[in-house]
Amino acid sequence: MVYYLIVCRSLTYAQRTASALERAGITARVLRSPKVIAGEGCSHSVRVAERSLARALLVLERVGLSPKRIYIVSGGGDYQEVRL
Repeated sequence: MVYYLIVCRSLTYAQRTASALERAGITARVLRSPKVIAGEGCSHSVRVAERSLARALLVLERVGLSPKRIYIVSGGGDYQEVRL
């Protein structure tokens, strides 16, 4: 299953991001970012389905919550940063 991780700068920011997406009807789940993409320190991400990314980005732009980074996660568990 392919999905996207929207990396946020803090747990609170991730919770706000997930809330905004849920209000817009997009399923979103907050989780701790995998070490491979977290960099230094810990970070949190919001997981969204592959089909929901474009709409999710529009919602986040509208509410003023810009993502730190975005990764696509393939079925094999590989992470690739998405450049917007």
